[in-house]
Amino acid sequence: MTVMDAHIDAETEEARLHAVEQLHLLDSPPEDRFAQITRMAKAVFGVPMSTVSLLDRDRQWFKAVDGIELQDLPREQTVCQVTVARAYDHPEDPALIIPDVSKVPAFSAIPQVAADDGIRFYAGYPLYGPGGHPVGTFCLYDTQPRELTADQQTAFRELAAWAQREIENSDDLERAALVQRRLLPPPLGVVPGYSVAAMCLPAYAVGGDFYDHYPWRNGFVFTVADVMGKGLGAAILTATVRSAVRAASRAIDTASRDTGEADTDLGEVITAVADQLVDDFAGTETFATAFHARLRTDDGRVDYVDAGHGLSVVRRTNGAVESVTSGGLPIGILPGETWESATIDLGPGDMLVISSDGLLDLLPAGDDAALRAAVEKTGTPADVCSMVSDLVSSSAPIDDVTVVAIRRDESG
Repeated sequence: MTVMDAHIDAETEEARLHAVEQLHLLDSPPEDRFAQITRMAKAVFGVPMSTVSLLDRDRQWFKAVDGIELQDLPREQTVCQVTVARAYDHPEDPALIIPDVSKVPAFSAIPQVAADDGIRFYAGYPLYGPGGHPVGTFCLYDTQPRELTADQQTAFRELAAWAQREIENSDDLERAALVQRRLLPPPLGVVPGYSVAAMCLPAYAVGGDFYDHYPWRNGFVFTVADVMGKGLGAAILTATVRSAVRAASRAIDTASRDTGEADTDLGEVITAVADQLVDDFAGTETFATAFHARLRTDDGRVDYVDAGHGLSVVRRTNGAVESVTSGGLPIGILPGETWESATIDLGPGDMLVISSDGLLDLLPAGDDAALRAAVEKTGTPADVCSMVSDLVSSSAPIDDVTVVAIRRDESG
């Protein structure tokens, strides 16, 4: 026997399934922000089981499960599909509360109900996704029949509202992640005499790292920066820092050309960024490290500023790996701080690698020596990115991981 018909017409169901897909939550790893809700539900109501789930085309998938071993259920064997349908049929009162599920003929044959120690009490509340479509449920279960008092029903709806906020946060995070990915620069394309590769892997949906690169009249400019923190707050500041660096770099470069001066000191760029963002960093009690550089492609000269970043190395053509001298505080530590640029030269076959500190967390020793040893085993920028991808695959990052690698061709 299957559960009662879920009164959702085919067109509406397709729109609902699209809303489920837009959340990008199906088959995602467990998250404590949802587990907190189910733990709280068990404590508040004294029930042995609570879940947060999504209803896919043919299955019910559980994002958070507490007190019961479930991952997927065939959709036709769920009470929750009726709860989801109820959101359309009774939008003014979508909660489905059943004191004894075994007494309802349409549900009594469901395996989780039919068992001697099976589910008796059920309370489900629909959760909504993009377009206002019900995408899943927040549920309470008990192996004993029971009722919810008026106060308990209010608390049940409040916990469902908490789950709803987390669902909405998931949608917001995915949109933010998409925007952040689109803010990363497109590949530089062919750079005569050089090969370039870059990647940015946030620890969460969005992160506080970024890289940037764009052509300059004698080569190209590139930046790697890391805003303190992770997640959405760091991502907001990251976009601000990126824009400020681009704007200052281009404005100062344009002014230099207009006055006929030699190339400007990149320290002026970072100083201008710090002056522009001093209130933002003070107001958010954060800071950013940055490696901002300019490559002259005709001779391999790299002018750079290291603002507290300290995670850059050069792999020479003979395989030796040297740390790039760092200097200067991170941006936002002290108001009125200034920075000066330094220079390194890339000879034919040399490769410059700049990473964020998230890479150190993935290396066995987690220090500069481990970074040098890892880069020593690579030969090209593509090799560096492959090495980082392998590390991330074998050990989930706890911090954002960003890397930019630039190699001068041996014939250069």
